[in-house]
Amino acid sequence: MLKIWGRKSSSNVQALMWCVGELGLPYQRLDVGYTYGGNGTPEFLAMNPNATVPVIRDDDEQPVWETGAILRYLCARYAADPFWPTDLAARTNIDIWAEWSKLNIALNFTVPIFWRVVRTAPANQDSSAIRSAISSFTKKLDIAEERLGSRLFIAGDEFSLADIQFGHVLYRYFNISIDRPKHPAIQRYFERLAARPAFVEHVMISYDELRVD
Repeated sequence: MLKIWGRKSSSNVQALMWCVGELGLPYQRLDVGYTYGGNGTPEFLAMNPNATVPVIRDDDEQPVWETGAILRYLCARYAADPFWPTDLAARTNIDIWAEWSKLNIALNFTVPIFWRVVRTAPANQDSSAIRSAISSFTKKLDIAEERLGSRLFIAGDEFSLADIQFGHVLYRYFNISIDRPKHPAIQRYFERLAARPAFVEHVMISYDELRVD
């Protein structure tokens, strides 16, 4: 049984839970972090000194933290081709796009855009900073748009770990109130993700508890 510490409204937890859902793993998840607390206790800090979520413990193994490391651990232990190939070159290609997505998509959306739009009161929002962040983010999406114009998924024509890292922010991106440049290939890609039950269950969920009015 996989034990998971982390609130379901965390985007990093959503990436993890989507992966868990795709792999069909049994789990127990505990709401920890943000208003739920629990991540500052000595017991939690002994697992993760950064006090961040998610953290997992798989059976009696040592705790694993940092989302990318958790995802690769789960893939190494439970996944198979084509989600996480055994062939080194194929797996490396997926890992490249998973890492690119984490550093260029998730990090350039969550705090610079989502936090400024949803987790900041309207009276305190910096419209100029939001526009600038969207402009920078759009340049990264342009790369994905070009790739998705000629393949079904971000690393190729098969769904993989790279799509977890890239796709988990897209529900919020398309759902929040911002001006979005047209990316028809990404829109079609998002619609393919939205047809996956694990994506619907773990990613396409309310983030109202994060909203600041």
